[in-house]
Amino acid sequence: MIIAFTVPKNVNVDTAQSEVIQAMRRLRRVPPDKDNDFELSSPDFLSNLWNQLTGALVILTTIISSIGLLVGGVGVMNIMLISVTERTQEIGVRKAIGARRADIRLQFLLEAVVLTLVGGTIGILVGAGLSILVRTLVPSIPATLSYVWIAIGFIISVSVGLFFGYYPASVAAKLDPIDCLRYE
Repeated sequence: MIIAFTVPKNVNVDTAQSEVIQAMRRLRRVPPDKDNDFELSSPDFLSNLWNQLTGALVILTTIISSIGLLVGGVGVMNIMLISVTERTQEIGVRKAIGARRADIRLQFLLEAVVLTLVGGTIGILVGAGLSILVRTLVPSIPATLSYVWIAIGFIISVSVGLFFGYYPASVAAKLDPIDCLRYE
């Protein structure tokens, strides 16, 4: 059996809880030397439990998304390394007509950033669509789209492109123009 009670605003919660415990002990005829044979819980307990559960979910989703970003970043790096290999002659021509290492590096870094930014934009749009869908189907769930998290999504996308695109861009910048022009 569950019994619920509310405490008026001008009454101390601890005092009210002790009075409820005394009343329940009398009602259930619990001897003074015995432990309570009932349990008393407060909304603070439920809110603390909820905070612990959501905190654990945040940690879990952070770990899962970090693994996803790592795998995606390695994929971007492999795609960019393949792009460098396929465009070796183009790199040689650009260097032969005066492109500096920094120019080649910037070109491939920008390509990596654009690649990850497109993926991040698709992810943000899917998240926005899900938010609208949840809000439409279940109006009691306050699904909102935060501009702060949209900005964080774009920043993470650009960061992944810069971090995992730097090595392929450096490889492209260090290629010798003569070897590049002979490459087939």
